[in-house]
Amino acid sequence: MARRPLPRILSHGGAQLARSRELARTAADSATDVLHPLITITRGLRRLASAGRRRWAETPKDRRGPLLFLAASVVLVVALMPYGPLLAVITVMAAAAWQGRDRRPKAPQGPDPSRSQRLKSLYEALVPYFSTPDDPEPLYSHGGAWDKAFPEYEFDGGGRITHLVISYPAYFPDGEPESRARIEHLLAAKSGRDREYHFAWDEEGNLLTLRALAPLPVDIAAQRFVTSPGETVLGFTDPIRVQRTLPLTYGEERCDVPPVVWRTGIRSTAPHLLALGQPGSGTSTLLRSIALQALQHGDVMIIDGGGTGEYACLTGREGVLAVECGPAGAAESLKWAARETERRLIAVNRAHQAGDPPPEDTRRPLWILLDRPTVFTHLAAADGRPDPQALLHMPLRHGRPANVTVVVADQLDSLETLSEAVRQHTRARVVLGPATAEQLESVLGAPPPSTPVDQIPAGRGYALLGTGPVHRLQVPATPNPYDDATSEALRQAVLELLPPRTTPADEEAHQAAAAQEADTPAPAVRLEKVPSDRTQARDAQDTTDSDEPKVPAEALAAGPATQQPTREGAVAESS
Repeated sequence: MARRPLPRILSHGGAQLARSRELARTAADSATDVLHPLITITRGLRRLASAGRRRWAETPKDRRGPLLFLAASVVLVVALMPYGPLLAVITVMAAAAWQGRDRRPKAPQGPDPSRSQRLKSLYEALVPYFSTPDDPEPLYSHGGAWDKAFPEYEFDGGGRITHLVISYPAYFPDGEPESRARIEHLLAAKSGRDREYHFAWDEEGNLLTLRALAPLPVDIAAQRFVTSPGETVLGFTDPIRVQRTLPLTYGEERCDVPPVVWRTGIRSTAPHLLALGQPGSGTSTLLRSIALQALQHGDVMIIDGGGTGEYACLTGREGVLAVECGPAGAAESLKWAARETERRLIAVNRAHQAGDPPPEDTRRPLWILLDRPTVFTHLAAADGRPDPQALLHMPLRHGRPANVTVVVADQLDSLETLSEAVRQHTRARVVLGPATAEQLESVLGAPPPSTPVDQIPAGRGYALLGTGPVHRLQVPATPNPYDDATSEALRQAVLELLPPRTTPADEEAHQAAAAQEADTPAPAVRLEKVPSDRTQARDAQDTTDSDEPKVPAEALAAGPATQQPTREGAVAESS
């Protein structure tokens, strides 16, 4: 469904100013075309007048009298001749038109020799794919004219192709993905492999449009985005398939950038997300960005399988239920998440049966963020314990009506290790980092909109939300603020978005150290929900009615105390 545009007061006004400037330029070009003869004659009269003044200034003073008498005699003779004034006006206008003509050298027709050679070589490379011996009038043939096959073309300052329209014969099988892939691969190789290209196939007109895509901005820092509850900005993309823009702070300026918005909640068609990528591709950055946005309206529980302290800045923050780095704590947290999802489902179902709105404690979104859960899978298999991913079945399958959202991030080569529930119920997909077209299509379920390249910055990739199109994606820069390699500007941008602390960092470190010395789990943020008065009254009434099902005790019990992060994570947090 198309989104309504944001109020113009929220934007900087740059788009409207650019549109007004474009309209003024178009009107000026049209007026110039209409008034071109008058402009030429006026320019010629000005040049004739300037030549007359120069000639008068160069004439000696003793000869100015006879010259003035001669000019007056000519004017008198012309005035007395039949049709003299009319012929004089025509002669002056013709002389002015001749003098006012554009004397600039004409631009050469067609591209220069180097660009013509590039187009010719591209034409010759397409001959084996767009020609057949049975064609009586082939459009593509060795030594043929390339200008008929390329009706439009544009080059950049370095002589590289930026826009090209290719006409191909009607018998080419443009409906087959394999045939399209061969042509796109060839064009990308001949135009430069270090750029991303977008291909638009016009099957009705037998035209293929190649466009070199500009690099997406990589230095947009994390910030508060102008979104409504239930909307999460995954990153930014090209304005080709996105009609919406967001006003952002870009360096010292403000600009409107098209975003990739992921909608979650009860009415979402893709309530859960799976992000895959190579090491260092930016999946942890994506999870941090999602967590900072989710904390505005909901609660967040983070399970870090990497164990590198990427989420230590969120420990003890308001709205953060737990940040788990150990296998035992991760398993207990996922058990609580499954029970909490079940409790919410029961509460919402009873409210619907009674004709009441859902309880307040079920409306607040609950986010479960898992970074590299396959690490816990390997550890559980080594210790003979159940796979913690099996506990995600309840939140993934029934999380949408309970306002529970699951986000899983892992490495691209661990796709087969993920559980069947994760792969089946995560309809929102993100792939970051370098990947082949086959890998992208296997994860996203659709081919990418542009040719992937080998060298891309961190946070760059593709996103597919449900049944929508595949978008190019650049995740906003959301680094770990405790990392020494983070710049001061990005560190401050992330720290400003963090919620206030609910537990002092030194107290958390003391609790974690005491727990390790006693070899017992330290009490972390308790994952329990306090029911409202209305919920308690309804539960009390339900216990007296034997016909209605009772709420399981384990679904309403408070969650177990989860294991705190390791001592290294606590020390990093206190620093």
